[in-house]
Amino acid sequence: MSTVAPAIRGDVAPSSRPELRISDIEVLQIDDGGVMMMVVVHTDGGVFGVGEVGLRSRQLASRGAIEHFKPLLLGQDPFRTEHLWQVMARSGFYPADRALMSAISAIDIALWDIKGKALGLPIYELLGGAARDRVQCYRHIVGNNDAQLIESAHAALEEGWTVVRFGVPSEGNIIDSRRATRSSIQSCEALRSEFGDRIDMILDVHTRLDLGDATNLCRELEPVDMYFVEDPLRWENTTIYDTLRQRTTVPLAAGEHAASKWDIRHLIENDAVDFARFDLCIVGGLTEAKKIAGWCETHHIRTATHNPLGPIATAASFQLNLTLPAFGIQEQYQIPGTRVNDVFPVQMHMDGEWMLPTSAPGLGLEVDLDAARAHRAEIVPMPELRRPDGSVANW
Repeated sequence: MSTVAPAIRGDVAPSSRPELRISDIEVLQIDDGGVMMMVVVHTDGGVFGVGEVGLRSRQLASRGAIEHFKPLLLGQDPFRTEHLWQVMARSGFYPADRALMSAISAIDIALWDIKGKALGLPIYELLGGAARDRVQCYRHIVGNNDAQLIESAHAALEEGWTVVRFGVPSEGNIIDSRRATRSSIQSCEALRSEFGDRIDMILDVHTRLDLGDATNLCRELEPVDMYFVEDPLRWENTTIYDTLRQRTTVPLAAGEHAASKWDIRHLIENDAVDFARFDLCIVGGLTEAKKIAGWCETHHIRTATHNPLGPIATAASFQLNLTLPAFGIQEQYQIPGTRVNDVFPVQMHMDGEWMLPTSAPGLGLEVDLDAARAHRAEIVPMPELRRPDGSVANW
């Protein structure tokens, strides 16, 4: 009788998993219209993975966190993603905040990229396999007035997009809450009048309004049939969403500020939002985002992953979203193949508003590290927004 253990899949034996160790962690700053901070995790077997830091306005803090994590990670097995996540998040006593968690996110995504490449499988296969055939995305439209927004929306519709997003307006670096509220209501009404049910609309408030103005905005938008209103309130006290939820029936979305499952816990457990907007490059990478998504499913909350970032964030979001039963929609600010093609000659593939799967391993990207190293982009100043009286507003 044979004592050889049967193969797990096909003719691949259980012992075929490559024995790899983390040999270096490299941080590269790339000009993609802004500054993308890419983290490269190298292994002694030549397989490398890439991740992206989500906190673009405070990247130097995340870079410092990566330097702290290096001694913990060098020599470790990159396949132990859950263990290494716990090591990074819980070492040093104090819980990881957004700066640290953005660093953890980038490293975690890079580790999943390594696993996929080493096994010859796309990450979505490692996360349970595809739950859908394609992933719907939404497009940003721009304009300083209703006419420009309508023109931008027409262009998006012609390209195959049916869900569009635009923001509450400011005047340069000044925002007047009352005027911004009235203007946003008028813009949503104008777009609905122009397009009827041919498009769906997302209004991003960007946490700029207080409860009174946010309540007025959401109530006035109820007849407009919004896809959702995003981040109507500041994040620091998420219990305030309970109050807004009681005051309006418009669909609400929030979560891009969350740095862990604990940060977004209240919104989910109290059914305060309809869409969870966590960002894979801030919330803790694929390891943490998968847990949050399962939690959302139990509360009938759909995911709408935050993604104003680069090709790595796009690929990671897609790999996760393809597997989620509770998936809603994916934000798509950068259109794959339109930026940093020198660094990423192969990016995600889109057909109109749909992102399509491939069998490419890991994240599904091809990365030219020499081109990435040649960029050397400088960190940009943090953006600011003020109220008419000179006080600070949320940007």
